[in-house]
Amino acid sequence: MTGKTEYPHTLLQAAVVIGGALVALLTAFAPGYSIAPVGVGDTFLLSWLALHLLWGLSLLVRDPRRPVPWADLAPAAEGLFFYGFFLLLFAYIFALNANMDYVQRFIESGGNLQIALDTRTERRIALVRYLPLLLIDLGIWLVASRHRQGRGRLIRWSPLLILLAVALTVLAMPNALNLDGWGFLGWVAMVPLFLVMRQQTRRGNPGRAIWYGVLYGVLFTLTGNFWLGTFNLVSLQAVGIIFLGFYAVLMPLLVLGLMRAPRRMLALVIPLGWTAWELFRSSGFLGYPWLLVAHSQYRAIPLIQVAQWGGVWLVSLLVLVVNSLVAELILAMMDRRGGLRRRLLVIAAIPAVASGLGALLLLQLPPAAEGGQQDTVRLALVQQNTDPRKHEYADTLESLQRLTMEALEHNPDMVVWSETAFVPNIRRWSGEDPRRYSLARLVQEFTAWQESIGTWLLTGNDDYARVFDEDGREVERHSFNAAVLLDDTGGRRETYHKIKLVPFTEHFPFEEQLPWIYHMLLDFDVAFWTPGTERVIFEHPRFRFATPICFEDVFPEEVRQFALAGMQVIVNISNDYWSLQETAAQQHFVASLFRTIELRRPMVRSTASGVTAHVDATGRILATVPQYSEQILIADVAVPPADAPPTLYQRLGDWVPWTAGILFLLISFVVPAGAAFVGKRPGKERQREQRSPPGDS
Repeated sequence: MTGKTEYPHTLLQAAVVIGGALVALLTAFAPGYSIAPVGVGDTFLLSWLALHLLWGLSLLVRDPRRPVPWADLAPAAEGLFFYGFFLLLFAYIFALNANMDYVQRFIESGGNLQIALDTRTERRIALVRYLPLLLIDLGIWLVASRHRQGRGRLIRWSPLLILLAVALTVLAMPNALNLDGWGFLGWVAMVPLFLVMRQQTRRGNPGRAIWYGVLYGVLFTLTGNFWLGTFNLVSLQAVGIIFLGFYAVLMPLLVLGLMRAPRRMLALVIPLGWTAWELFRSSGFLGYPWLLVAHSQYRAIPLIQVAQWGGVWLVSLLVLVVNSLVAELILAMMDRRGGLRRRLLVIAAIPAVASGLGALLLLQLPPAAEGGQQDTVRLALVQQNTDPRKHEYADTLESLQRLTMEALEHNPDMVVWSETAFVPNIRRWSGEDPRRYSLARLVQEFTAWQESIGTWLLTGNDDYARVFDEDGREVERHSFNAAVLLDDTGGRRETYHKIKLVPFTEHFPFEEQLPWIYHMLLDFDVAFWTPGTERVIFEHPRFRFATPICFEDVFPEEVRQFALAGMQVIVNISNDYWSLQETAAQQHFVASLFRTIELRRPMVRSTASGVTAHVDATGRILATVPQYSEQILIADVAVPPADAPPTLYQRLGDWVPWTAGILFLLISFVVPAGAAFVGKRPGKERQREQRSPPGDS
């Protein structure tokens, strides 16, 4: 290759970068695409364009007698490409908001939002603003990468491997292309990521390994949870920032473990650390156990039975170990190391043995847990296909009543309505004069009707509690997202207040510490609830059940606490209508399904729209109804005996991720320290690991 070809004139490089940035800048203010007046979100676009201009100018001020090698352009092109790619993802996802009724009402009420009046226009604007310059960045990066000599194929193509890992992981989960997901991809989806982290670390580039790990995490979060852009106006940003922090905690620890752990234990470092981290990112105020590694395997019924022992975490660990072993197998092949047959046998044995053990567990379950006719209760699940933010309360009640009357023909023991199916506060408005208040009239109509049908009814509702001073004056009022049980005579039996509220969109406990965030959320039309404090077990004459509300059913420990309190059946009530995306509801359903196996409790789900379903205690999906349609589902639920022995997970809880975390620390820090103390030098082993393998030149 000649010097002229390898080192083209700097003016050509600068012209491409500056020209592309100027065209993008002019487009951003052109009629039909203009961002004027510039808002907070638009400053990110302008900063991206400014960085391109600065990059191009920096090329011009260099000595023209010493042109910039193409290889030196790769880091800047890569960084600017991914920055712009993030911005395009946000812009494109939020374009889906344009046709949402609640967004239109927010605009009309004076909300601080600029958005197109139709989603197609907004998506076209996003593509025109970002795509041309992104293609220029990608082209420069691809050309520059070809000139990066002596760094190894995996090193050279690390960004593309990360994009491949993101794509495979998203496709393994329920996604917009396939609601079931392609679960088999889960066993290899993270292999490209693990290869990049291993190679960058073994070549002495820990910073790059961390960068690519965080890059994978944030891209997977945005693409896997794209539907959050239609939840409300802050959810996707909040989750993106939170998970940036989560992955920024995980990846340095994993890389440090890869640098320090003995070579024979390297395959366990990432699986152990990642499993412990899944619990970490699922806990506390910011907890969000969505799209866990195990969720890709929800249809592998024999395999996921091991959740009875270690919860969803044990399934994640098995899948992560296989991914890690496959990555090590590829590295061994590139290094021309032996033992490939043994490695293949171990890889194949893990899912095979786990599935075999799961099949034995299925054979040992009592008949009631397999859906037999012993101790069954008939539940009528009503999916009215409405959203409180979109539909009038009276119209929703009419739909609920009509569907319920159809369900009563099947003689159910109880009718189940969804989360906030009946919005007006029954406790409050039943005490007001129906001649003066329309909501009081609606509550009176509802209670009179429910009393007349002579059937138990569970409904989501807005509830409240008042706090009085010594003189009997109300000084405080708390609003709750609630589930209310009414008996067959119309009496109010019990009420459960949702404990685990959605952060930022249902609850924000840091009003005094972070008032600017609190008021920003209020400006974006967020309404807050007060978290409940008591885990209520509802008593029906035929069975005892608990009602985790909406996303509470994706938290293993939350539902486990209900089981410890005496729950026999999980009755989830949800509203996934708001997303207008079947993908969101399917991901929610898949995450909740693992509770049935962990606790050996059957589950029914009644949704405003979403996945209204009946799942038995083995995780088998017995029945569902189509989303976004008015439906009823009659479920004959096998009630496990009240004295059924608890599962290992119910007794010990999250012992798997805690154990994994301890083992990760031992392998990564204690064992290397012990080896150094007794005179061994793992550094030599690490030096051998970091040598350039013949297969990766």
